[in-house]
Amino acid sequence: MRASQRDADTLTAFEPLRYGARHLLATAETQLAQLPEYTVQSRWVYQLGVLHAALDRLDELHDRWLQTRDALPATAKPGTADFDDALAEHHAESWSYLDDWATHGKALREINSAARKARSPLAPIPAAARVQRSAARK
Repeated sequence: MRASQRDADTLTAFEPLRYGARHLLATAETQLAQLPEYTVQSRWVYQLGVLHAALDRLDELHDRWLQTRDALPATAKPGTADFDDALAEHHAESWSYLDDWATHGKALREINSAARKARSPLAPIPAAARVQRSAARK
């Protein structure tokens, strides 16, 4: 019973993120490609791969749940055994992929943080730094 509740709670918590997850992954991949090599953690590429695979599988499971739900008898509503058992099975199948997101999702934040800290080769030198350099030369 506890595992079933955990599975349902985990899926509910992930739902708001699921719709923007592909955008987050694409952004992280773009940022990663632009980071200086010395700032890149080798595990990030692996973690992004795990997140992609998990998201693909979650999408497949969601589509399968919709098909299962639509195939249930008309009497199967939330609160009935037919509906609740099918939904619990969907939650259980989804949980390991949600756990992948819980485990590796922090890589998205880490990559974004590294990208924000990385100096752009196109960024101008801040005015305060130019003034300090000029004063140091005299």
